[in-house]
Amino acid sequence: MKAIKIGKQLFGGKGSFFVIAGPCVIEDEKSLFSTAKRLKEITRKLNLPFIFKTSYDKANRSSLSSYRGPGLKKGLDILARLKKELGLLILSDVHSAMEIGPASKVLDIIQIPALLSRQTDLISAAAKTGKPINIKKGQYLAPWDIENVIGKITSAGNRNIIITERGVSFGYNNLVSDMRAIPIIKSFGYPVVYDATHSVQLPGGAGSKSGGERQFVPALARAAVAAGCDGVFLEVHHNPDKALCDGPNMLPLESLQGLLKTLKQIHKIVS
Repeated sequence: MKAIKIGKQLFGGKGSFFVIAGPCVIEDEKSLFSTAKRLKEITRKLNLPFIFKTSYDKANRSSLSSYRGPGLKKGLDILARLKKELGLLILSDVHSAMEIGPASKVLDIIQIPALLSRQTDLISAAAKTGKPINIKKGQYLAPWDIENVIGKITSAGNRNIIITERGVSFGYNNLVSDMRAIPIIKSFGYPVVYDATHSVQLPGGAGSKSGGERQFVPALARAAVAAGCDGVFLEVHHNPDKALCDGPNMLPLESLQGLLKTLKQIHKIVS
């Protein structure tokens, strides 16, 4: 399996393990910078390559009244300042081709959301930037379906690809993780990340918003690393119960270090 280069770091490949983490969405600049600084401290202490994630706009919320974030321009301005001040690699999701131009000037990794992972024009436009692309595998896709998505990116000459598994729809308002997906997707030759927080989401399960079962995040993350994933994707918040978006499936920031230490140990054993 190939490693991909983002900035000056290699992600994936034999023996490596990395972390994508951050809050679901930009709530305010102060809390965002505080969370990013803490994540940088934790991952540096554990010697784990780190990509900071958050969203400037969550365009796929359950309800029109759901909090979406500061929007494209203001959100990218905040992320540009954070990137400059903290020297972090930045990932965020795009929801339309028109966002890709301005987003690619700030983001180090462009993420295609799960619900848009079959949108050919969006994927092709993102791929043509030459930026690394993180595809969130749709919860409606089988693991082998992702090979077609990879083909859309590589057809543009872009081979800087990460695939993130985040469970599959299982009845109404529920997701389930099939750990067979990890070796299947890895067989296509690109780094595979496991999204342990969205995998415990209950989409639309709280009526006008999504529910979640964050108590299962550590168990699923451990299982995914044991199954061979190259990295983990974890949404964290200083107070998930007060978060404006996806609080029920986010981890408390204070619990992250212990979990990552365990995951790193498991990865060392199985790699």
